[in-house]
Amino acid sequence: MSIKSLIILGAGESGVGAAVLAKKQGYQVFVSDQGEIAENFQSTLQKYQIEFESKKHEKVFNYSPELVIKSPGIPDKAEAVKYFAKKSIPIISEIEFAGRYTNSKMICITGSNGKTTTTLLTYHLLKSAGLNVGIAGNIGNSLALQVAEEPHDYYVVELSSFQLDGMFDFRADIAILLNITPDHLDRYDYKFENYIASKFRISQNQNSKNSFVINKDDEVINKFCSVKEFGAKTYFLSNIGNASAVGSEKNLEFIFDDKRMTISTDFLTIQGLHNRYNALAAGTAAILVGLTQKQIELGFSTFKNAEHRLEKVAIINGVQYINDSKATNVDSVWYALESMKTPVIWIVGGVDKGNDYSVLMNFVDKKVKGIICLGKDNSKLQGEFGAKGKLFFSTDDLAKAISKAKEWGSEGDTVLLSPACASFDLFKNYIDRGNQFKSIVNQVANL
Repeated sequence: MSIKSLIILGAGESGVGAAVLAKKQGYQVFVSDQGEIAENFQSTLQKYQIEFESKKHEKVFNYSPELVIKSPGIPDKAEAVKYFAKKSIPIISEIEFAGRYTNSKMICITGSNGKTTTTLLTYHLLKSAGLNVGIAGNIGNSLALQVAEEPHDYYVVELSSFQLDGMFDFRADIAILLNITPDHLDRYDYKFENYIASKFRISQNQNSKNSFVINKDDEVINKFCSVKEFGAKTYFLSNIGNASAVGSEKNLEFIFDDKRMTISTDFLTIQGLHNRYNALAAGTAAILVGLTQKQIELGFSTFKNAEHRLEKVAIINGVQYINDSKATNVDSVWYALESMKTPVIWIVGGVDKGNDYSVLMNFVDKKVKGIICLGKDNSKLQGEFGAKGKLFFSTDDLAKAISKAKEWGSEGDTVLLSPACASFDLFKNYIDRGNQFKSIVNQVANL
């Protein structure tokens, strides 16, 4: 019997995890990365005696594998991807591959915004209730590595559209779709309908034994749902009413199947309209798994959100500084501004992704005191907001942006870094942007 062969493109968290699982499943594995492979990932590959190449795709073209696993960050137009596609070799994601080697229950979460918070909260609810649960996707160790080395009964998996594009036979036991707003359209031929279809792939292959949790209040999702039928049992979320799970400022109401549960929002450690949706989604998943009301209330009350999501950094001269660097699109900023109760000095900017800022204008008029544009090219922001009659400043230097915010701020104000843009013009990623913001703010606080 011949040894199965497999190529992995990309040697980050997902690629290396897939390589380890493939090796354990008896594949002959070769890993190729156009960039430099980090030392810790090289060590893992060497530990399992997996051949690889770094800083180039060269040897990879000498192979004719049975299967290719592509890291989600690599676009379909990449030369190596097109090469194997032309040979009609199946190209899948790490999540799809990992799913073939586990029977664990999969709780899968996607959306343009809020999926990381919802994933972390769902994981925390299950973990604090004592379940054997892992977290994967865009968070923590890859699903493949956990399946290979640390199997769990449940996995809570955050899924981007890029990951979903490479998933074909995978089935989510519980699928959650939070919202859909224009994002990453450069990967979808600038056609919003292609991005929408990608997000709905989370429900593919589901049957009557599975659950699909959907945000009823999202206009795009609602329109798509009206013309599509789903194999799973559907549960709808709403902050308006008439749904399986309904949120208000005071309570979260869960009413479906034989379950009826009312949980006070006082238990929530995360605030704002968007986080009520996240809590409704996580709570619905927890109930479907079998958690009790007391278990869910305990989980809500002990949850700590990830960094860079409306993260309070410091109070300087009575001014609150908040790091919301993860807000890389307009919809995220909408929710951030919606949650603000004090005058805002808004730091915005970076690599614009075709943003439509018109939906923010009402909040800018009513809540924003000053606007600081942070990016190499702030011309679009200047055109959008420069004539709004607000304090306005443009810079490509984060320290200068924070200095200007300190100059403008008065006791009771909030300085909000919520960029609405990607970070790659001035920073490595949104994490680097957020970390630098926190570092400078804390330096100023300690002066």
